[in-house]
Amino acid sequence: MNTQSASDGPLAGKVALVAGATRGAGRAMAVALGEMGATVYATGRTTREHRSEVGRAETIEETAGLVTAAGGTGVAVPTDHLEPERVKALVERIDRERGRLDVLVNDAWGGDHLIEFDKKVWEADLGKGLRMLRLSLETHAITSHYALPLLIRRPGGLVVEITDGTEEFNAAYRGNLFYDLAKYGPIRMARGLAEELKEYGGTVLSLTPGFLRSEAMLDHFGVTEETWRDAVRKDPHFAISESPVLVGRAVAHLAADPDRARWNGASLSSGELAREYGFTDADGSRPDCFAYFKNVVSGGKEAPAADYR
Repeated sequence: MNTQSASDGPLAGKVALVAGATRGAGRAMAVALGEMGATVYATGRTTREHRSEVGRAETIEETAGLVTAAGGTGVAVPTDHLEPERVKALVERIDRERGRLDVLVNDAWGGDHLIEFDKKVWEADLGKGLRMLRLSLETHAITSHYALPLLIRRPGGLVVEITDGTEEFNAAYRGNLFYDLAKYGPIRMARGLAEELKEYGGTVLSLTPGFLRSEAMLDHFGVTEETWRDAVRKDPHFAISESPVLVGRAVAHLAADPDRARWNGASLSSGELAREYGFTDADGSRPDCFAYFKNVVSGGKEAPAADYR
């Protein structure tokens, strides 16, 4: 892990808010921004004193500590992004303590445990479905409402809407109506916000990881980050999976790119940005999940996942 001081990196002096930074992609994005010297406000619902409905042990305090250890400044702020007053207070705190906001990452989610695949909308649990929409869309809308006035004070701000699947990939039905809407919604949010922030010199885009080896996914397969290849026996497509580091580095490189406005309104993946910026996953590979799924899984091309790493 990088041990540079916060004053040395390309994002020195920059302030980021990663909404939903408790674990997985959110944690990795916060840490990668810290590695480049940013001050990162890491928010989420699971703290040392309280666990969210997700029920996992990872905390935002741990994330903030990792940001600081990476060379940035990590600040943990317990926040339920469905509660407008708490989000308002969060942004007011950032303004009071830093006076600026340069990067907003809308990563709040926490709805995987609610998904009921292959059930018609009238068969699915309505409460679970509506909860998914609130967690994926309402949280992002509330956060943008309060955070963007601070971000647009300075031209050049970056907003990243995190989702699951590129616009092209999500053109196909995702197997559950509520999940389908939950994951296409941030893509449309990015398109709309890109128009709204254009006059302020802002850049807004949607970003997806590939087949993500989050803590929960590793647990699902009964493996660790060190032994993840053992899970390929259960799911051959897991061979194209990536660690959260890849999407974390994607966000950090976007934040450090002075020409990122070329991506305004775009739907991007960690794999394509790895090719664009030349970074790799933690193991030195460069997995391109969506090219693999397009060409091999859906297109019928006979090629191993190794050809897409």
